[in-house]
Amino acid sequence: MQALTAAILAAFVAYVGAWYFGAIEGNFALLLMLATLVTGLYWVAERLYFLPQRRRAVQAVQAAAEQRRGELDRMGIAKKDDENLQEAQGRMLAQPWWLDWTAGLFPVIAAVFLLRSFLFEPFKIPSGSMIPTLQVGDLILVNKYTYGLRLPVFNTRITQGHAPQRGDVMVFRYPPQPSLDYIKRVVGVPGDEVAYLNKRLTINGEEVPIKSLPEFFDADAMRYFERRQEQLGTHTHSILVNKDVPAFVQGASNFKYRDHCTYSIEGVVCKVPPGHYFMMGDNRDNSLDSRYWGFVPEENIVGKAFFVWMNFGNLKRIGSFD
Repeated sequence: MQALTAAILAAFVAYVGAWYFGAIEGNFALLLMLATLVTGLYWVAERLYFLPQRRRAVQAVQAAAEQRRGELDRMGIAKKDDENLQEAQGRMLAQPWWLDWTAGLFPVIAAVFLLRSFLFEPFKIPSGSMIPTLQVGDLILVNKYTYGLRLPVFNTRITQGHAPQRGDVMVFRYPPQPSLDYIKRVVGVPGDEVAYLNKRLTINGEEVPIKSLPEFFDADAMRYFERRQEQLGTHTHSILVNKDVPAFVQGASNFKYRDHCTYSIEGVVCKVPPGHYFMMGDNRDNSLDSRYWGFVPEENIVGKAFFVWMNFGNLKRIGSFD
């Protein structure tokens, strides 16, 4: 078992190392599920086989020691070695290293797996596409059950939940590369006609209400941007607009259902197909979103983002957001 366990642990380390150095495209959900299964098997084996085996060995040693003590007593020899016996029994009951690194870790790994898979999952904001709502370095929590519970790795929905609403900030699997997680705002739900023309958002023929706000200073870009307050569904949030960037969408890919979209010098108009969502970043002119790579299918949904739990560069960022 020592050799087998060493091989299994080495395989996990090799996988993580290859992922870290970019040799493979890692999947943390899969890695966590496999770790839970493997350590769970060791935990069951420990409870049903290995621990009872060690206890029987301790009982045998204790019985032999009691027999020896009885013989010494009959011979009138008063020799006490209880402390040494107890120390030896403690060593015999202790888990060997290969069980300590498997069965011993199972409760922690299982708790993380269940929490991450069905309740809340942490994410880090890597880019500025959602500024000013979310900033680079924000560590956010994503609700995994609002839109229905899903099986980890397979992402198959097992409970109904609520359908995403316009204005929700949603994490999803990036359609061109599902191993990557993206975060954007839901702009169009199934059946909507979404138009973003001349940097004004229109849904089903009605312009989304906006209000001008003081300019936003982007410390990374070292410049000011036009900021607007947008009312999308029940959500009121801020967006940024860069007047220096043209309105037309440059470089849109040949995505599925592209025939549902019409591109012009003014922007784009799309009819959202059934079971899909149209996503946009709040930093409208600095966001690679549905305008470029298409619609997000329902099966790609990960969860609803709702809380910044840490930003090591700015603790004032901690809190909920809309």
